[in-house]
Amino acid sequence: MDVEIHKNVERGKVNLGWLQSAHTFNFGSYFREDRQGFGMLRVLNDDHILPSQGFGTHPHKNMEIVTILLSGALEHRDNQGNHEVIRTNEVQLMSAGKGVTHSEFNPSEAEPSELLQIWVFPEKLEIQPRYDQKKFNEQDRKNQFQIVVSPLGTDDPGVKMNQQSYFSLIDLDQNHSVSYSKKIKSNGVYVFQIDGESLVEGNLIERRDGIGVTEKDEIFIDPKKKSKILIIEVPLASGVYL
Repeated sequence: MDVEIHKNVERGKVNLGWLQSAHTFNFGSYFREDRQGFGMLRVLNDDHILPSQGFGTHPHKNMEIVTILLSGALEHRDNQGNHEVIRTNEVQLMSAGKGVTHSEFNPSEAEPSELLQIWVFPEKLEIQPRYDQKKFNEQDRKNQFQIVVSPLGTDDPGVKMNQQSYFSLIDLDQNHSVSYSKKIKSNGVYVFQIDGESLVEGNLIERRDGIGVTEKDEIFIDPKKKSKILIIEVPLASGVYL
C-alpha cells in the first residue's frame, strides 16, 4: 500500500495580515519537490480571512475550484454574473473552464472567515465556465459519509465537478470507526483531518494533517478524538495532463 503523509507543521505558511493561509501542496512561494499534489488534486489551502478583507478580482482557467466554509462567510462575484455569499455548511464549486475572473471577500465587519479552497485538474479542457453552490445538513454527516462533490452527469448528491472525483465530509464521535469505500476503483483517496485526531490505515493523523492512500479500495478510519474529516477521492492520472 502506497501512503503519503503530510503533517500540518510541514505545510507552507503565509501571513499577509489580512490573510493567514497554510498550503498542503505547492502554492505561491511555497515549493517542495514532494508536494506537487496528489493525483489530480493540485491545491489544498487552509485560509483565514479577516473581516472586510479578501481577494480582489483575479483570473482562473481550466481548473475545478471547490470552496468549503468552515466558519463565517465569503462573498463571491464573477464575470459570468454570479454573485453569492457562501456560509458555514455550504460548498461552492467553480469550473473555470476556458476562463473566468472572480473576487472573494469576507462580507462580515466582525467575524473572520475560515475556509478550505481546493483545486482539482479538470477532466475536459476549455469548457464553458460553471458555478454551483449547495447547502448541506450538518446532521447528515454525523458518523456517516456525506457526499458534497460528485462528477458531472451522475445522480450522486453534491455540487457537480468536471472530473471523476468525489468529496465527502464526516463528523465522527471518538472511537466510532468507519471504512471509506472508493466510488471508482482506479482513484486515489486523500484524507484531510479538519479537526480531531484519527488513525487512518494505522497512521496517526492529527488536526490539519493529510494522508493520501493509492492502493486500497477501502480506507479504515479510527477516530481517537471527536473528529471532522474531509475525504477527497480523485483520479491518479488523466490523459488531459499526461
